[in-house]
Amino acid sequence: MRKAVLFIFFCFGMFVSNAQEYFPKNEGLKEDNNNYTAFTNATIYVTPTQVITNGTLLIQNGKVVNVGTSITIPQNAVHINLEGKHIYPSFIDPYTNFGIETPKRKPGQGRSPQYEASRDGFYWNDHIMPEQNGIDSFTYAKKDAEALRKVGFGVVNTHLMDGIARGTGVLVALNDENGDAERIIEDASGQYFSFSKSVKSKQSYPGSLMGAMALLRQMYYDADWYAKGKVATKDRSLEALITNKGITSFFEAGDKGNDLRADKIGDLFNINYVIVGGGDEYEAIESIKATNAKYIIPINFPEAYDVSNPYLADYISLEDMRTWNQAPLNPKVLSENGVTFSLTTHDLKKPSEFSEQLQKAFTYGFDKTKALEALTTVPAELLGKSDKIGSLQTGRYANFLITSGPVFDKETTLYENWVQGVKNVIHSKDQKDIRGEYAFAAGGKKYDATISGTADKLKLEVKLDSVKYASKIEYTENWITFSFTDEASKETHTATAIIQKEGTYFSGKIILPNGVETTFTATRTKDFSEEDTASEEKNDTVEIVPITYPNVGYGFSEKPKQQDLLFRNATVWTSETAGILTETDVLIKNGKITKIGKNLNAGSAKMIDATGKHLTAGIIDEHSHIAALSINEGGHNSSAEVSIADVIDPEDVAIYRDLAGGVTSIQILHGSANPIGGQSAIIKLKWGENADGLLYSESPKFIKFALGENVKQSNWQSFKRFPQTRMGVEQLYINYFNRAKEYDTKKKSGQPFRYDEEMEVLAQILNGERFISCHSYVQSEINMLMKVAEKFNFRVNTFTHILEGYKVADKMKEHGVGASTFSDWWAYKFEVNDAIPYNAAIMASQGLTVAINSDDAEMSRRLNQEAAKTVKYGGMTEEEAWKTVTINPAKLLHLDKRVGSIKEGKDADVVLWTDHPLSVYAKAEKTIIEGVVYFDLQQDAQKRMAIHLERNKLQKMMLQEKEKGGKTKPPKRKENKHFECETLN
Repeated sequence: MRKAVLFIFFCFGMFVSNAQEYFPKNEGLKEDNNNYTAFTNATIYVTPTQVITNGTLLIQNGKVVNVGTSITIPQNAVHINLEGKHIYPSFIDPYTNFGIETPKRKPGQGRSPQYEASRDGFYWNDHIMPEQNGIDSFTYAKKDAEALRKVGFGVVNTHLMDGIARGTGVLVALNDENGDAERIIEDASGQYFSFSKSVKSKQSYPGSLMGAMALLRQMYYDADWYAKGKVATKDRSLEALITNKGITSFFEAGDKGNDLRADKIGDLFNINYVIVGGGDEYEAIESIKATNAKYIIPINFPEAYDVSNPYLADYISLEDMRTWNQAPLNPKVLSENGVTFSLTTHDLKKPSEFSEQLQKAFTYGFDKTKALEALTTVPAELLGKSDKIGSLQTGRYANFLITSGPVFDKETTLYENWVQGVKNVIHSKDQKDIRGEYAFAAGGKKYDATISGTADKLKLEVKLDSVKYASKIEYTENWITFSFTDEASKETHTATAIIQKEGTYFSGKIILPNGVETTFTATRTKDFSEEDTASEEKNDTVEIVPITYPNVGYGFSEKPKQQDLLFRNATVWTSETAGILTETDVLIKNGKITKIGKNLNAGSAKMIDATGKHLTAGIIDEHSHIAALSINEGGHNSSAEVSIADVIDPEDVAIYRDLAGGVTSIQILHGSANPIGGQSAIIKLKWGENADGLLYSESPKFIKFALGENVKQSNWQSFKRFPQTRMGVEQLYINYFNRAKEYDTKKKSGQPFRYDEEMEVLAQILNGERFISCHSYVQSEINMLMKVAEKFNFRVNTFTHILEGYKVADKMKEHGVGASTFSDWWAYKFEVNDAIPYNAAIMASQGLTVAINSDDAEMSRRLNQEAAKTVKYGGMTEEEAWKTVTINPAKLLHLDKRVGSIKEGKDADVVLWTDHPLSVYAKAEKTIIEGVVYFDLQQDAQKRMAIHLERNKLQKMMLQEKEKGGKTKPPKRKENKHFECETLN
């Protein structure tokens, strides 16, 4: 019986191992080829760092059998002598959409009114589609495969590039001869994510970057909850996410800031994303390095701008000019900082651009061994397939390149690209190298010709004496066709010739401009020289402008350092009970205000003569929308789960401009697209720091609410999201707080619960852990929200805008809410018609804490003048007026123990003014945060001159690029968009 079982198992094993033998063979005479192929006498790069000279590569059945110098070659082997030639592993592109069509957005689709999911049995959000399998959409694309093989690629990784969670991918060998069963190396080659919505869905949420981040976090929380088996309904999306948890996760970030955002999400859920960057990582290399992530880096370096029109050139930002000049540094900087990364053709218009872009990276100092690693062993490692691809070690696929010399040298010719043992001829090995200098006669004239370039892109230069003629050349299978034109006479010669004697000369027929056909012979007078190429490469060296912090106009060449400072003999506006002190000294040490008085000892501190000048606390803007990449998440009527802190933009030049206006701290608020907005971010304007470096440490927690026309969508007639009335807004608040109360009760009871980011934030409000700053205008709604808050036993912290606050100031005082308002804005929409400029003074007279805010990038830099208006409108004293932009907003933000006044022990956030700070003539001479000078009026003048000189230099370099025949693109006029409450993404 045992023998019978073994016999059956043996037969079954034979059947399985030859499972396709029963397929009919209708291709004519065909038999399996189990012969070996031996490539001998070559320089073989087994890996980028393991090189064998005069070696042999032995392959069989599409795999590497052996490689080395003393290889026993079987009798049934085909010998190919590659003396003088090189063998390299074929390249791997780990991030493409090869063979999988990317959906396109339908014309006019734009922003959609659809707020609910459209799929049953899947995740509630249509942009989360981890259940998609790339293999289901894959069709092998021969034409695209050929284009990729021509630049050295043998394997590509592909997926459906659509959505936030995109599903799995496909790893495929670019082998035209085999079917998918053989060329598909892995049909679930990782799972893929991005911050971009699916173009196939009309679902409105998320409508912002911060919304996409919140959605991803909630998706992972929901997957953890689902995996515990607590969910009664079936969710095929979450099931797919859980099933694929063990495979590599790729995240298309697209720029340095999003690289860091993706990494933070990964860290939160213990996921090591392979991050697809944007090519600007060099600008934030310390932060990128600190992620410890592995990257896939595009080399889509930007083209120069056509700056021949000086008027249009003025519209190009210095930042964009620098990007053109500096971006090719990226691979070098990453490799020198030990960041593991692969290269990709992603974002290139066509694969043929890849080699040219890579050469540019070499010109900028990128190491060629590192480049080879980034195209072979590293992508193989990222894909978890080092045992199959990426090297020529025994057992790997026979994917390799045969070249005339070092693979990345400009003069090297790629002859063949073998994929899974199948030869693909790129350029014939037998084709002669005809590059060199020649002399020939035609029509009674003697010409000199120089043929240079590479095998796939020869260049011809024809001269008569010292006159150069416009020339063209083509070379195929030892036949040359070329033409040259005398630009002055417009006379063209056209020739066809055949190569003779190993390329030392060629002869054929030439048609003269008069139509006469005659024979000619071109004799080589000088061979092609690698020294000439080296000389050309030397001439390719570029001048790279310095990187600044941040790397935009007005950035620092070095990050400024904290200093000990003594302001001598200033008029000091304390914003405390001490009032305004004349001829007073202020000592700053270790970023703190340490002493205030007269004739203080400077010690080692730098002394600043402030005679005739005014020293104040830094201005605090309670309501701002600068320094953020998105402001509104309007996809739902509540977006409590999103956070402005996720989308801080430390490169926004408005930060620097605010510093020039004496502003040191701001609250970046979510907009007013929905009744319950997102969490705010409170930052110090530390120009040159990264996003995390701007955030207050241990910051109080705030959230934006909104009332009025915006949230009920008065002007959004095509979108019918609840609520549509002011009554609906009230009911929405009650509903959400009831849900939050239920959620919090369940959480505190110790029962199992689904973690909900939105409910977590709303529960924080109920528990007094998060404060509300509410966009408001009309008195009835102001009353309504206070009553809702009292119903749930909490208090509204701040009403912002609050232009009808003067009508209900007594009720606001009773409730305990503060006010942050405009000085004199009114009548810009219907619900503002009752606004008056005396609003701030009237509310202050009732005992409210009143601040003047901006809600506007332009106004923020002149808040000192906005505060001055309260003296005119309502008769506030100058001291009280100044408090509306210093200590009062600090109180509203619960930061008054740290900032907002000049007091011993507080942060040294101070401004030295040239004149009375409420004067229209006053300028911020120095703006200091924690003892660091972030703005200096004298340095600003120097920066302006430096920017002017740098722009001139870069424009000159771009003009030279155009003159040399380099690619250029026309300037594009950019709109400087300033965000405010109603800005939608």
